[in-house]
Amino acid sequence: MRLIPIVLLVIAAIGLSGCGKPSKFKSYNGPEVTQLYLSKSERMLYLLHNTEVLKAYKVGLGFQPAGHKARSGDGRTPEGLYYIDRRNPNSRFHLSIGISYPNAYDMQVARDNGWDPGGDIFIHGDAQRRPQLDDWTAGCIAVSNEEIEDIYAMVRDGTPIYISP
Repeated sequence: MRLIPIVLLVIAAIGLSGCGKPSKFKSYNGPEVTQLYLSKSERMLYLLHNTEVLKAYKVGLGFQPAGHKARSGDGRTPEGLYYIDRRNPNSRFHLSIGISYPNAYDMQVARDNGWDPGGDIFIHGDAQRRPQLDDWTAGCIAVSNEEIEDIYAMVRDGTPIYISP
């Protein structure tokens, strides 16, 4: 008779263990993402396997989206060839993956002008801000939280990203 309450408790505990908040970390088993392409004018980010588009996302950019990022605080999103170089699972913007800005050219231009080139450019989430203003970041590339979960799972460090005007 004492066995029935114990069995019921074990079954209830197992059942409740699956009722938590879903993980923001997804798995991906599809084709490798070999490159990312961001069209600033279209506000679109494309994840590609060679030349095949695997996914496309509408994005928000820096609050001054026209032109190449030149210095800290200018509100621009960089343009050119960069690489995914880090990830932050504890981002205040849900999840984020880093872009290798500034590169050697960016640093030289900033140095020649006596500027701080800035840095910490990421692709990140934060769906709460998107409806308010499309281009709201300090120079980053913003997508919804659900979208950054997909991107975070699909894109590996070292993947090139080309950002066009």
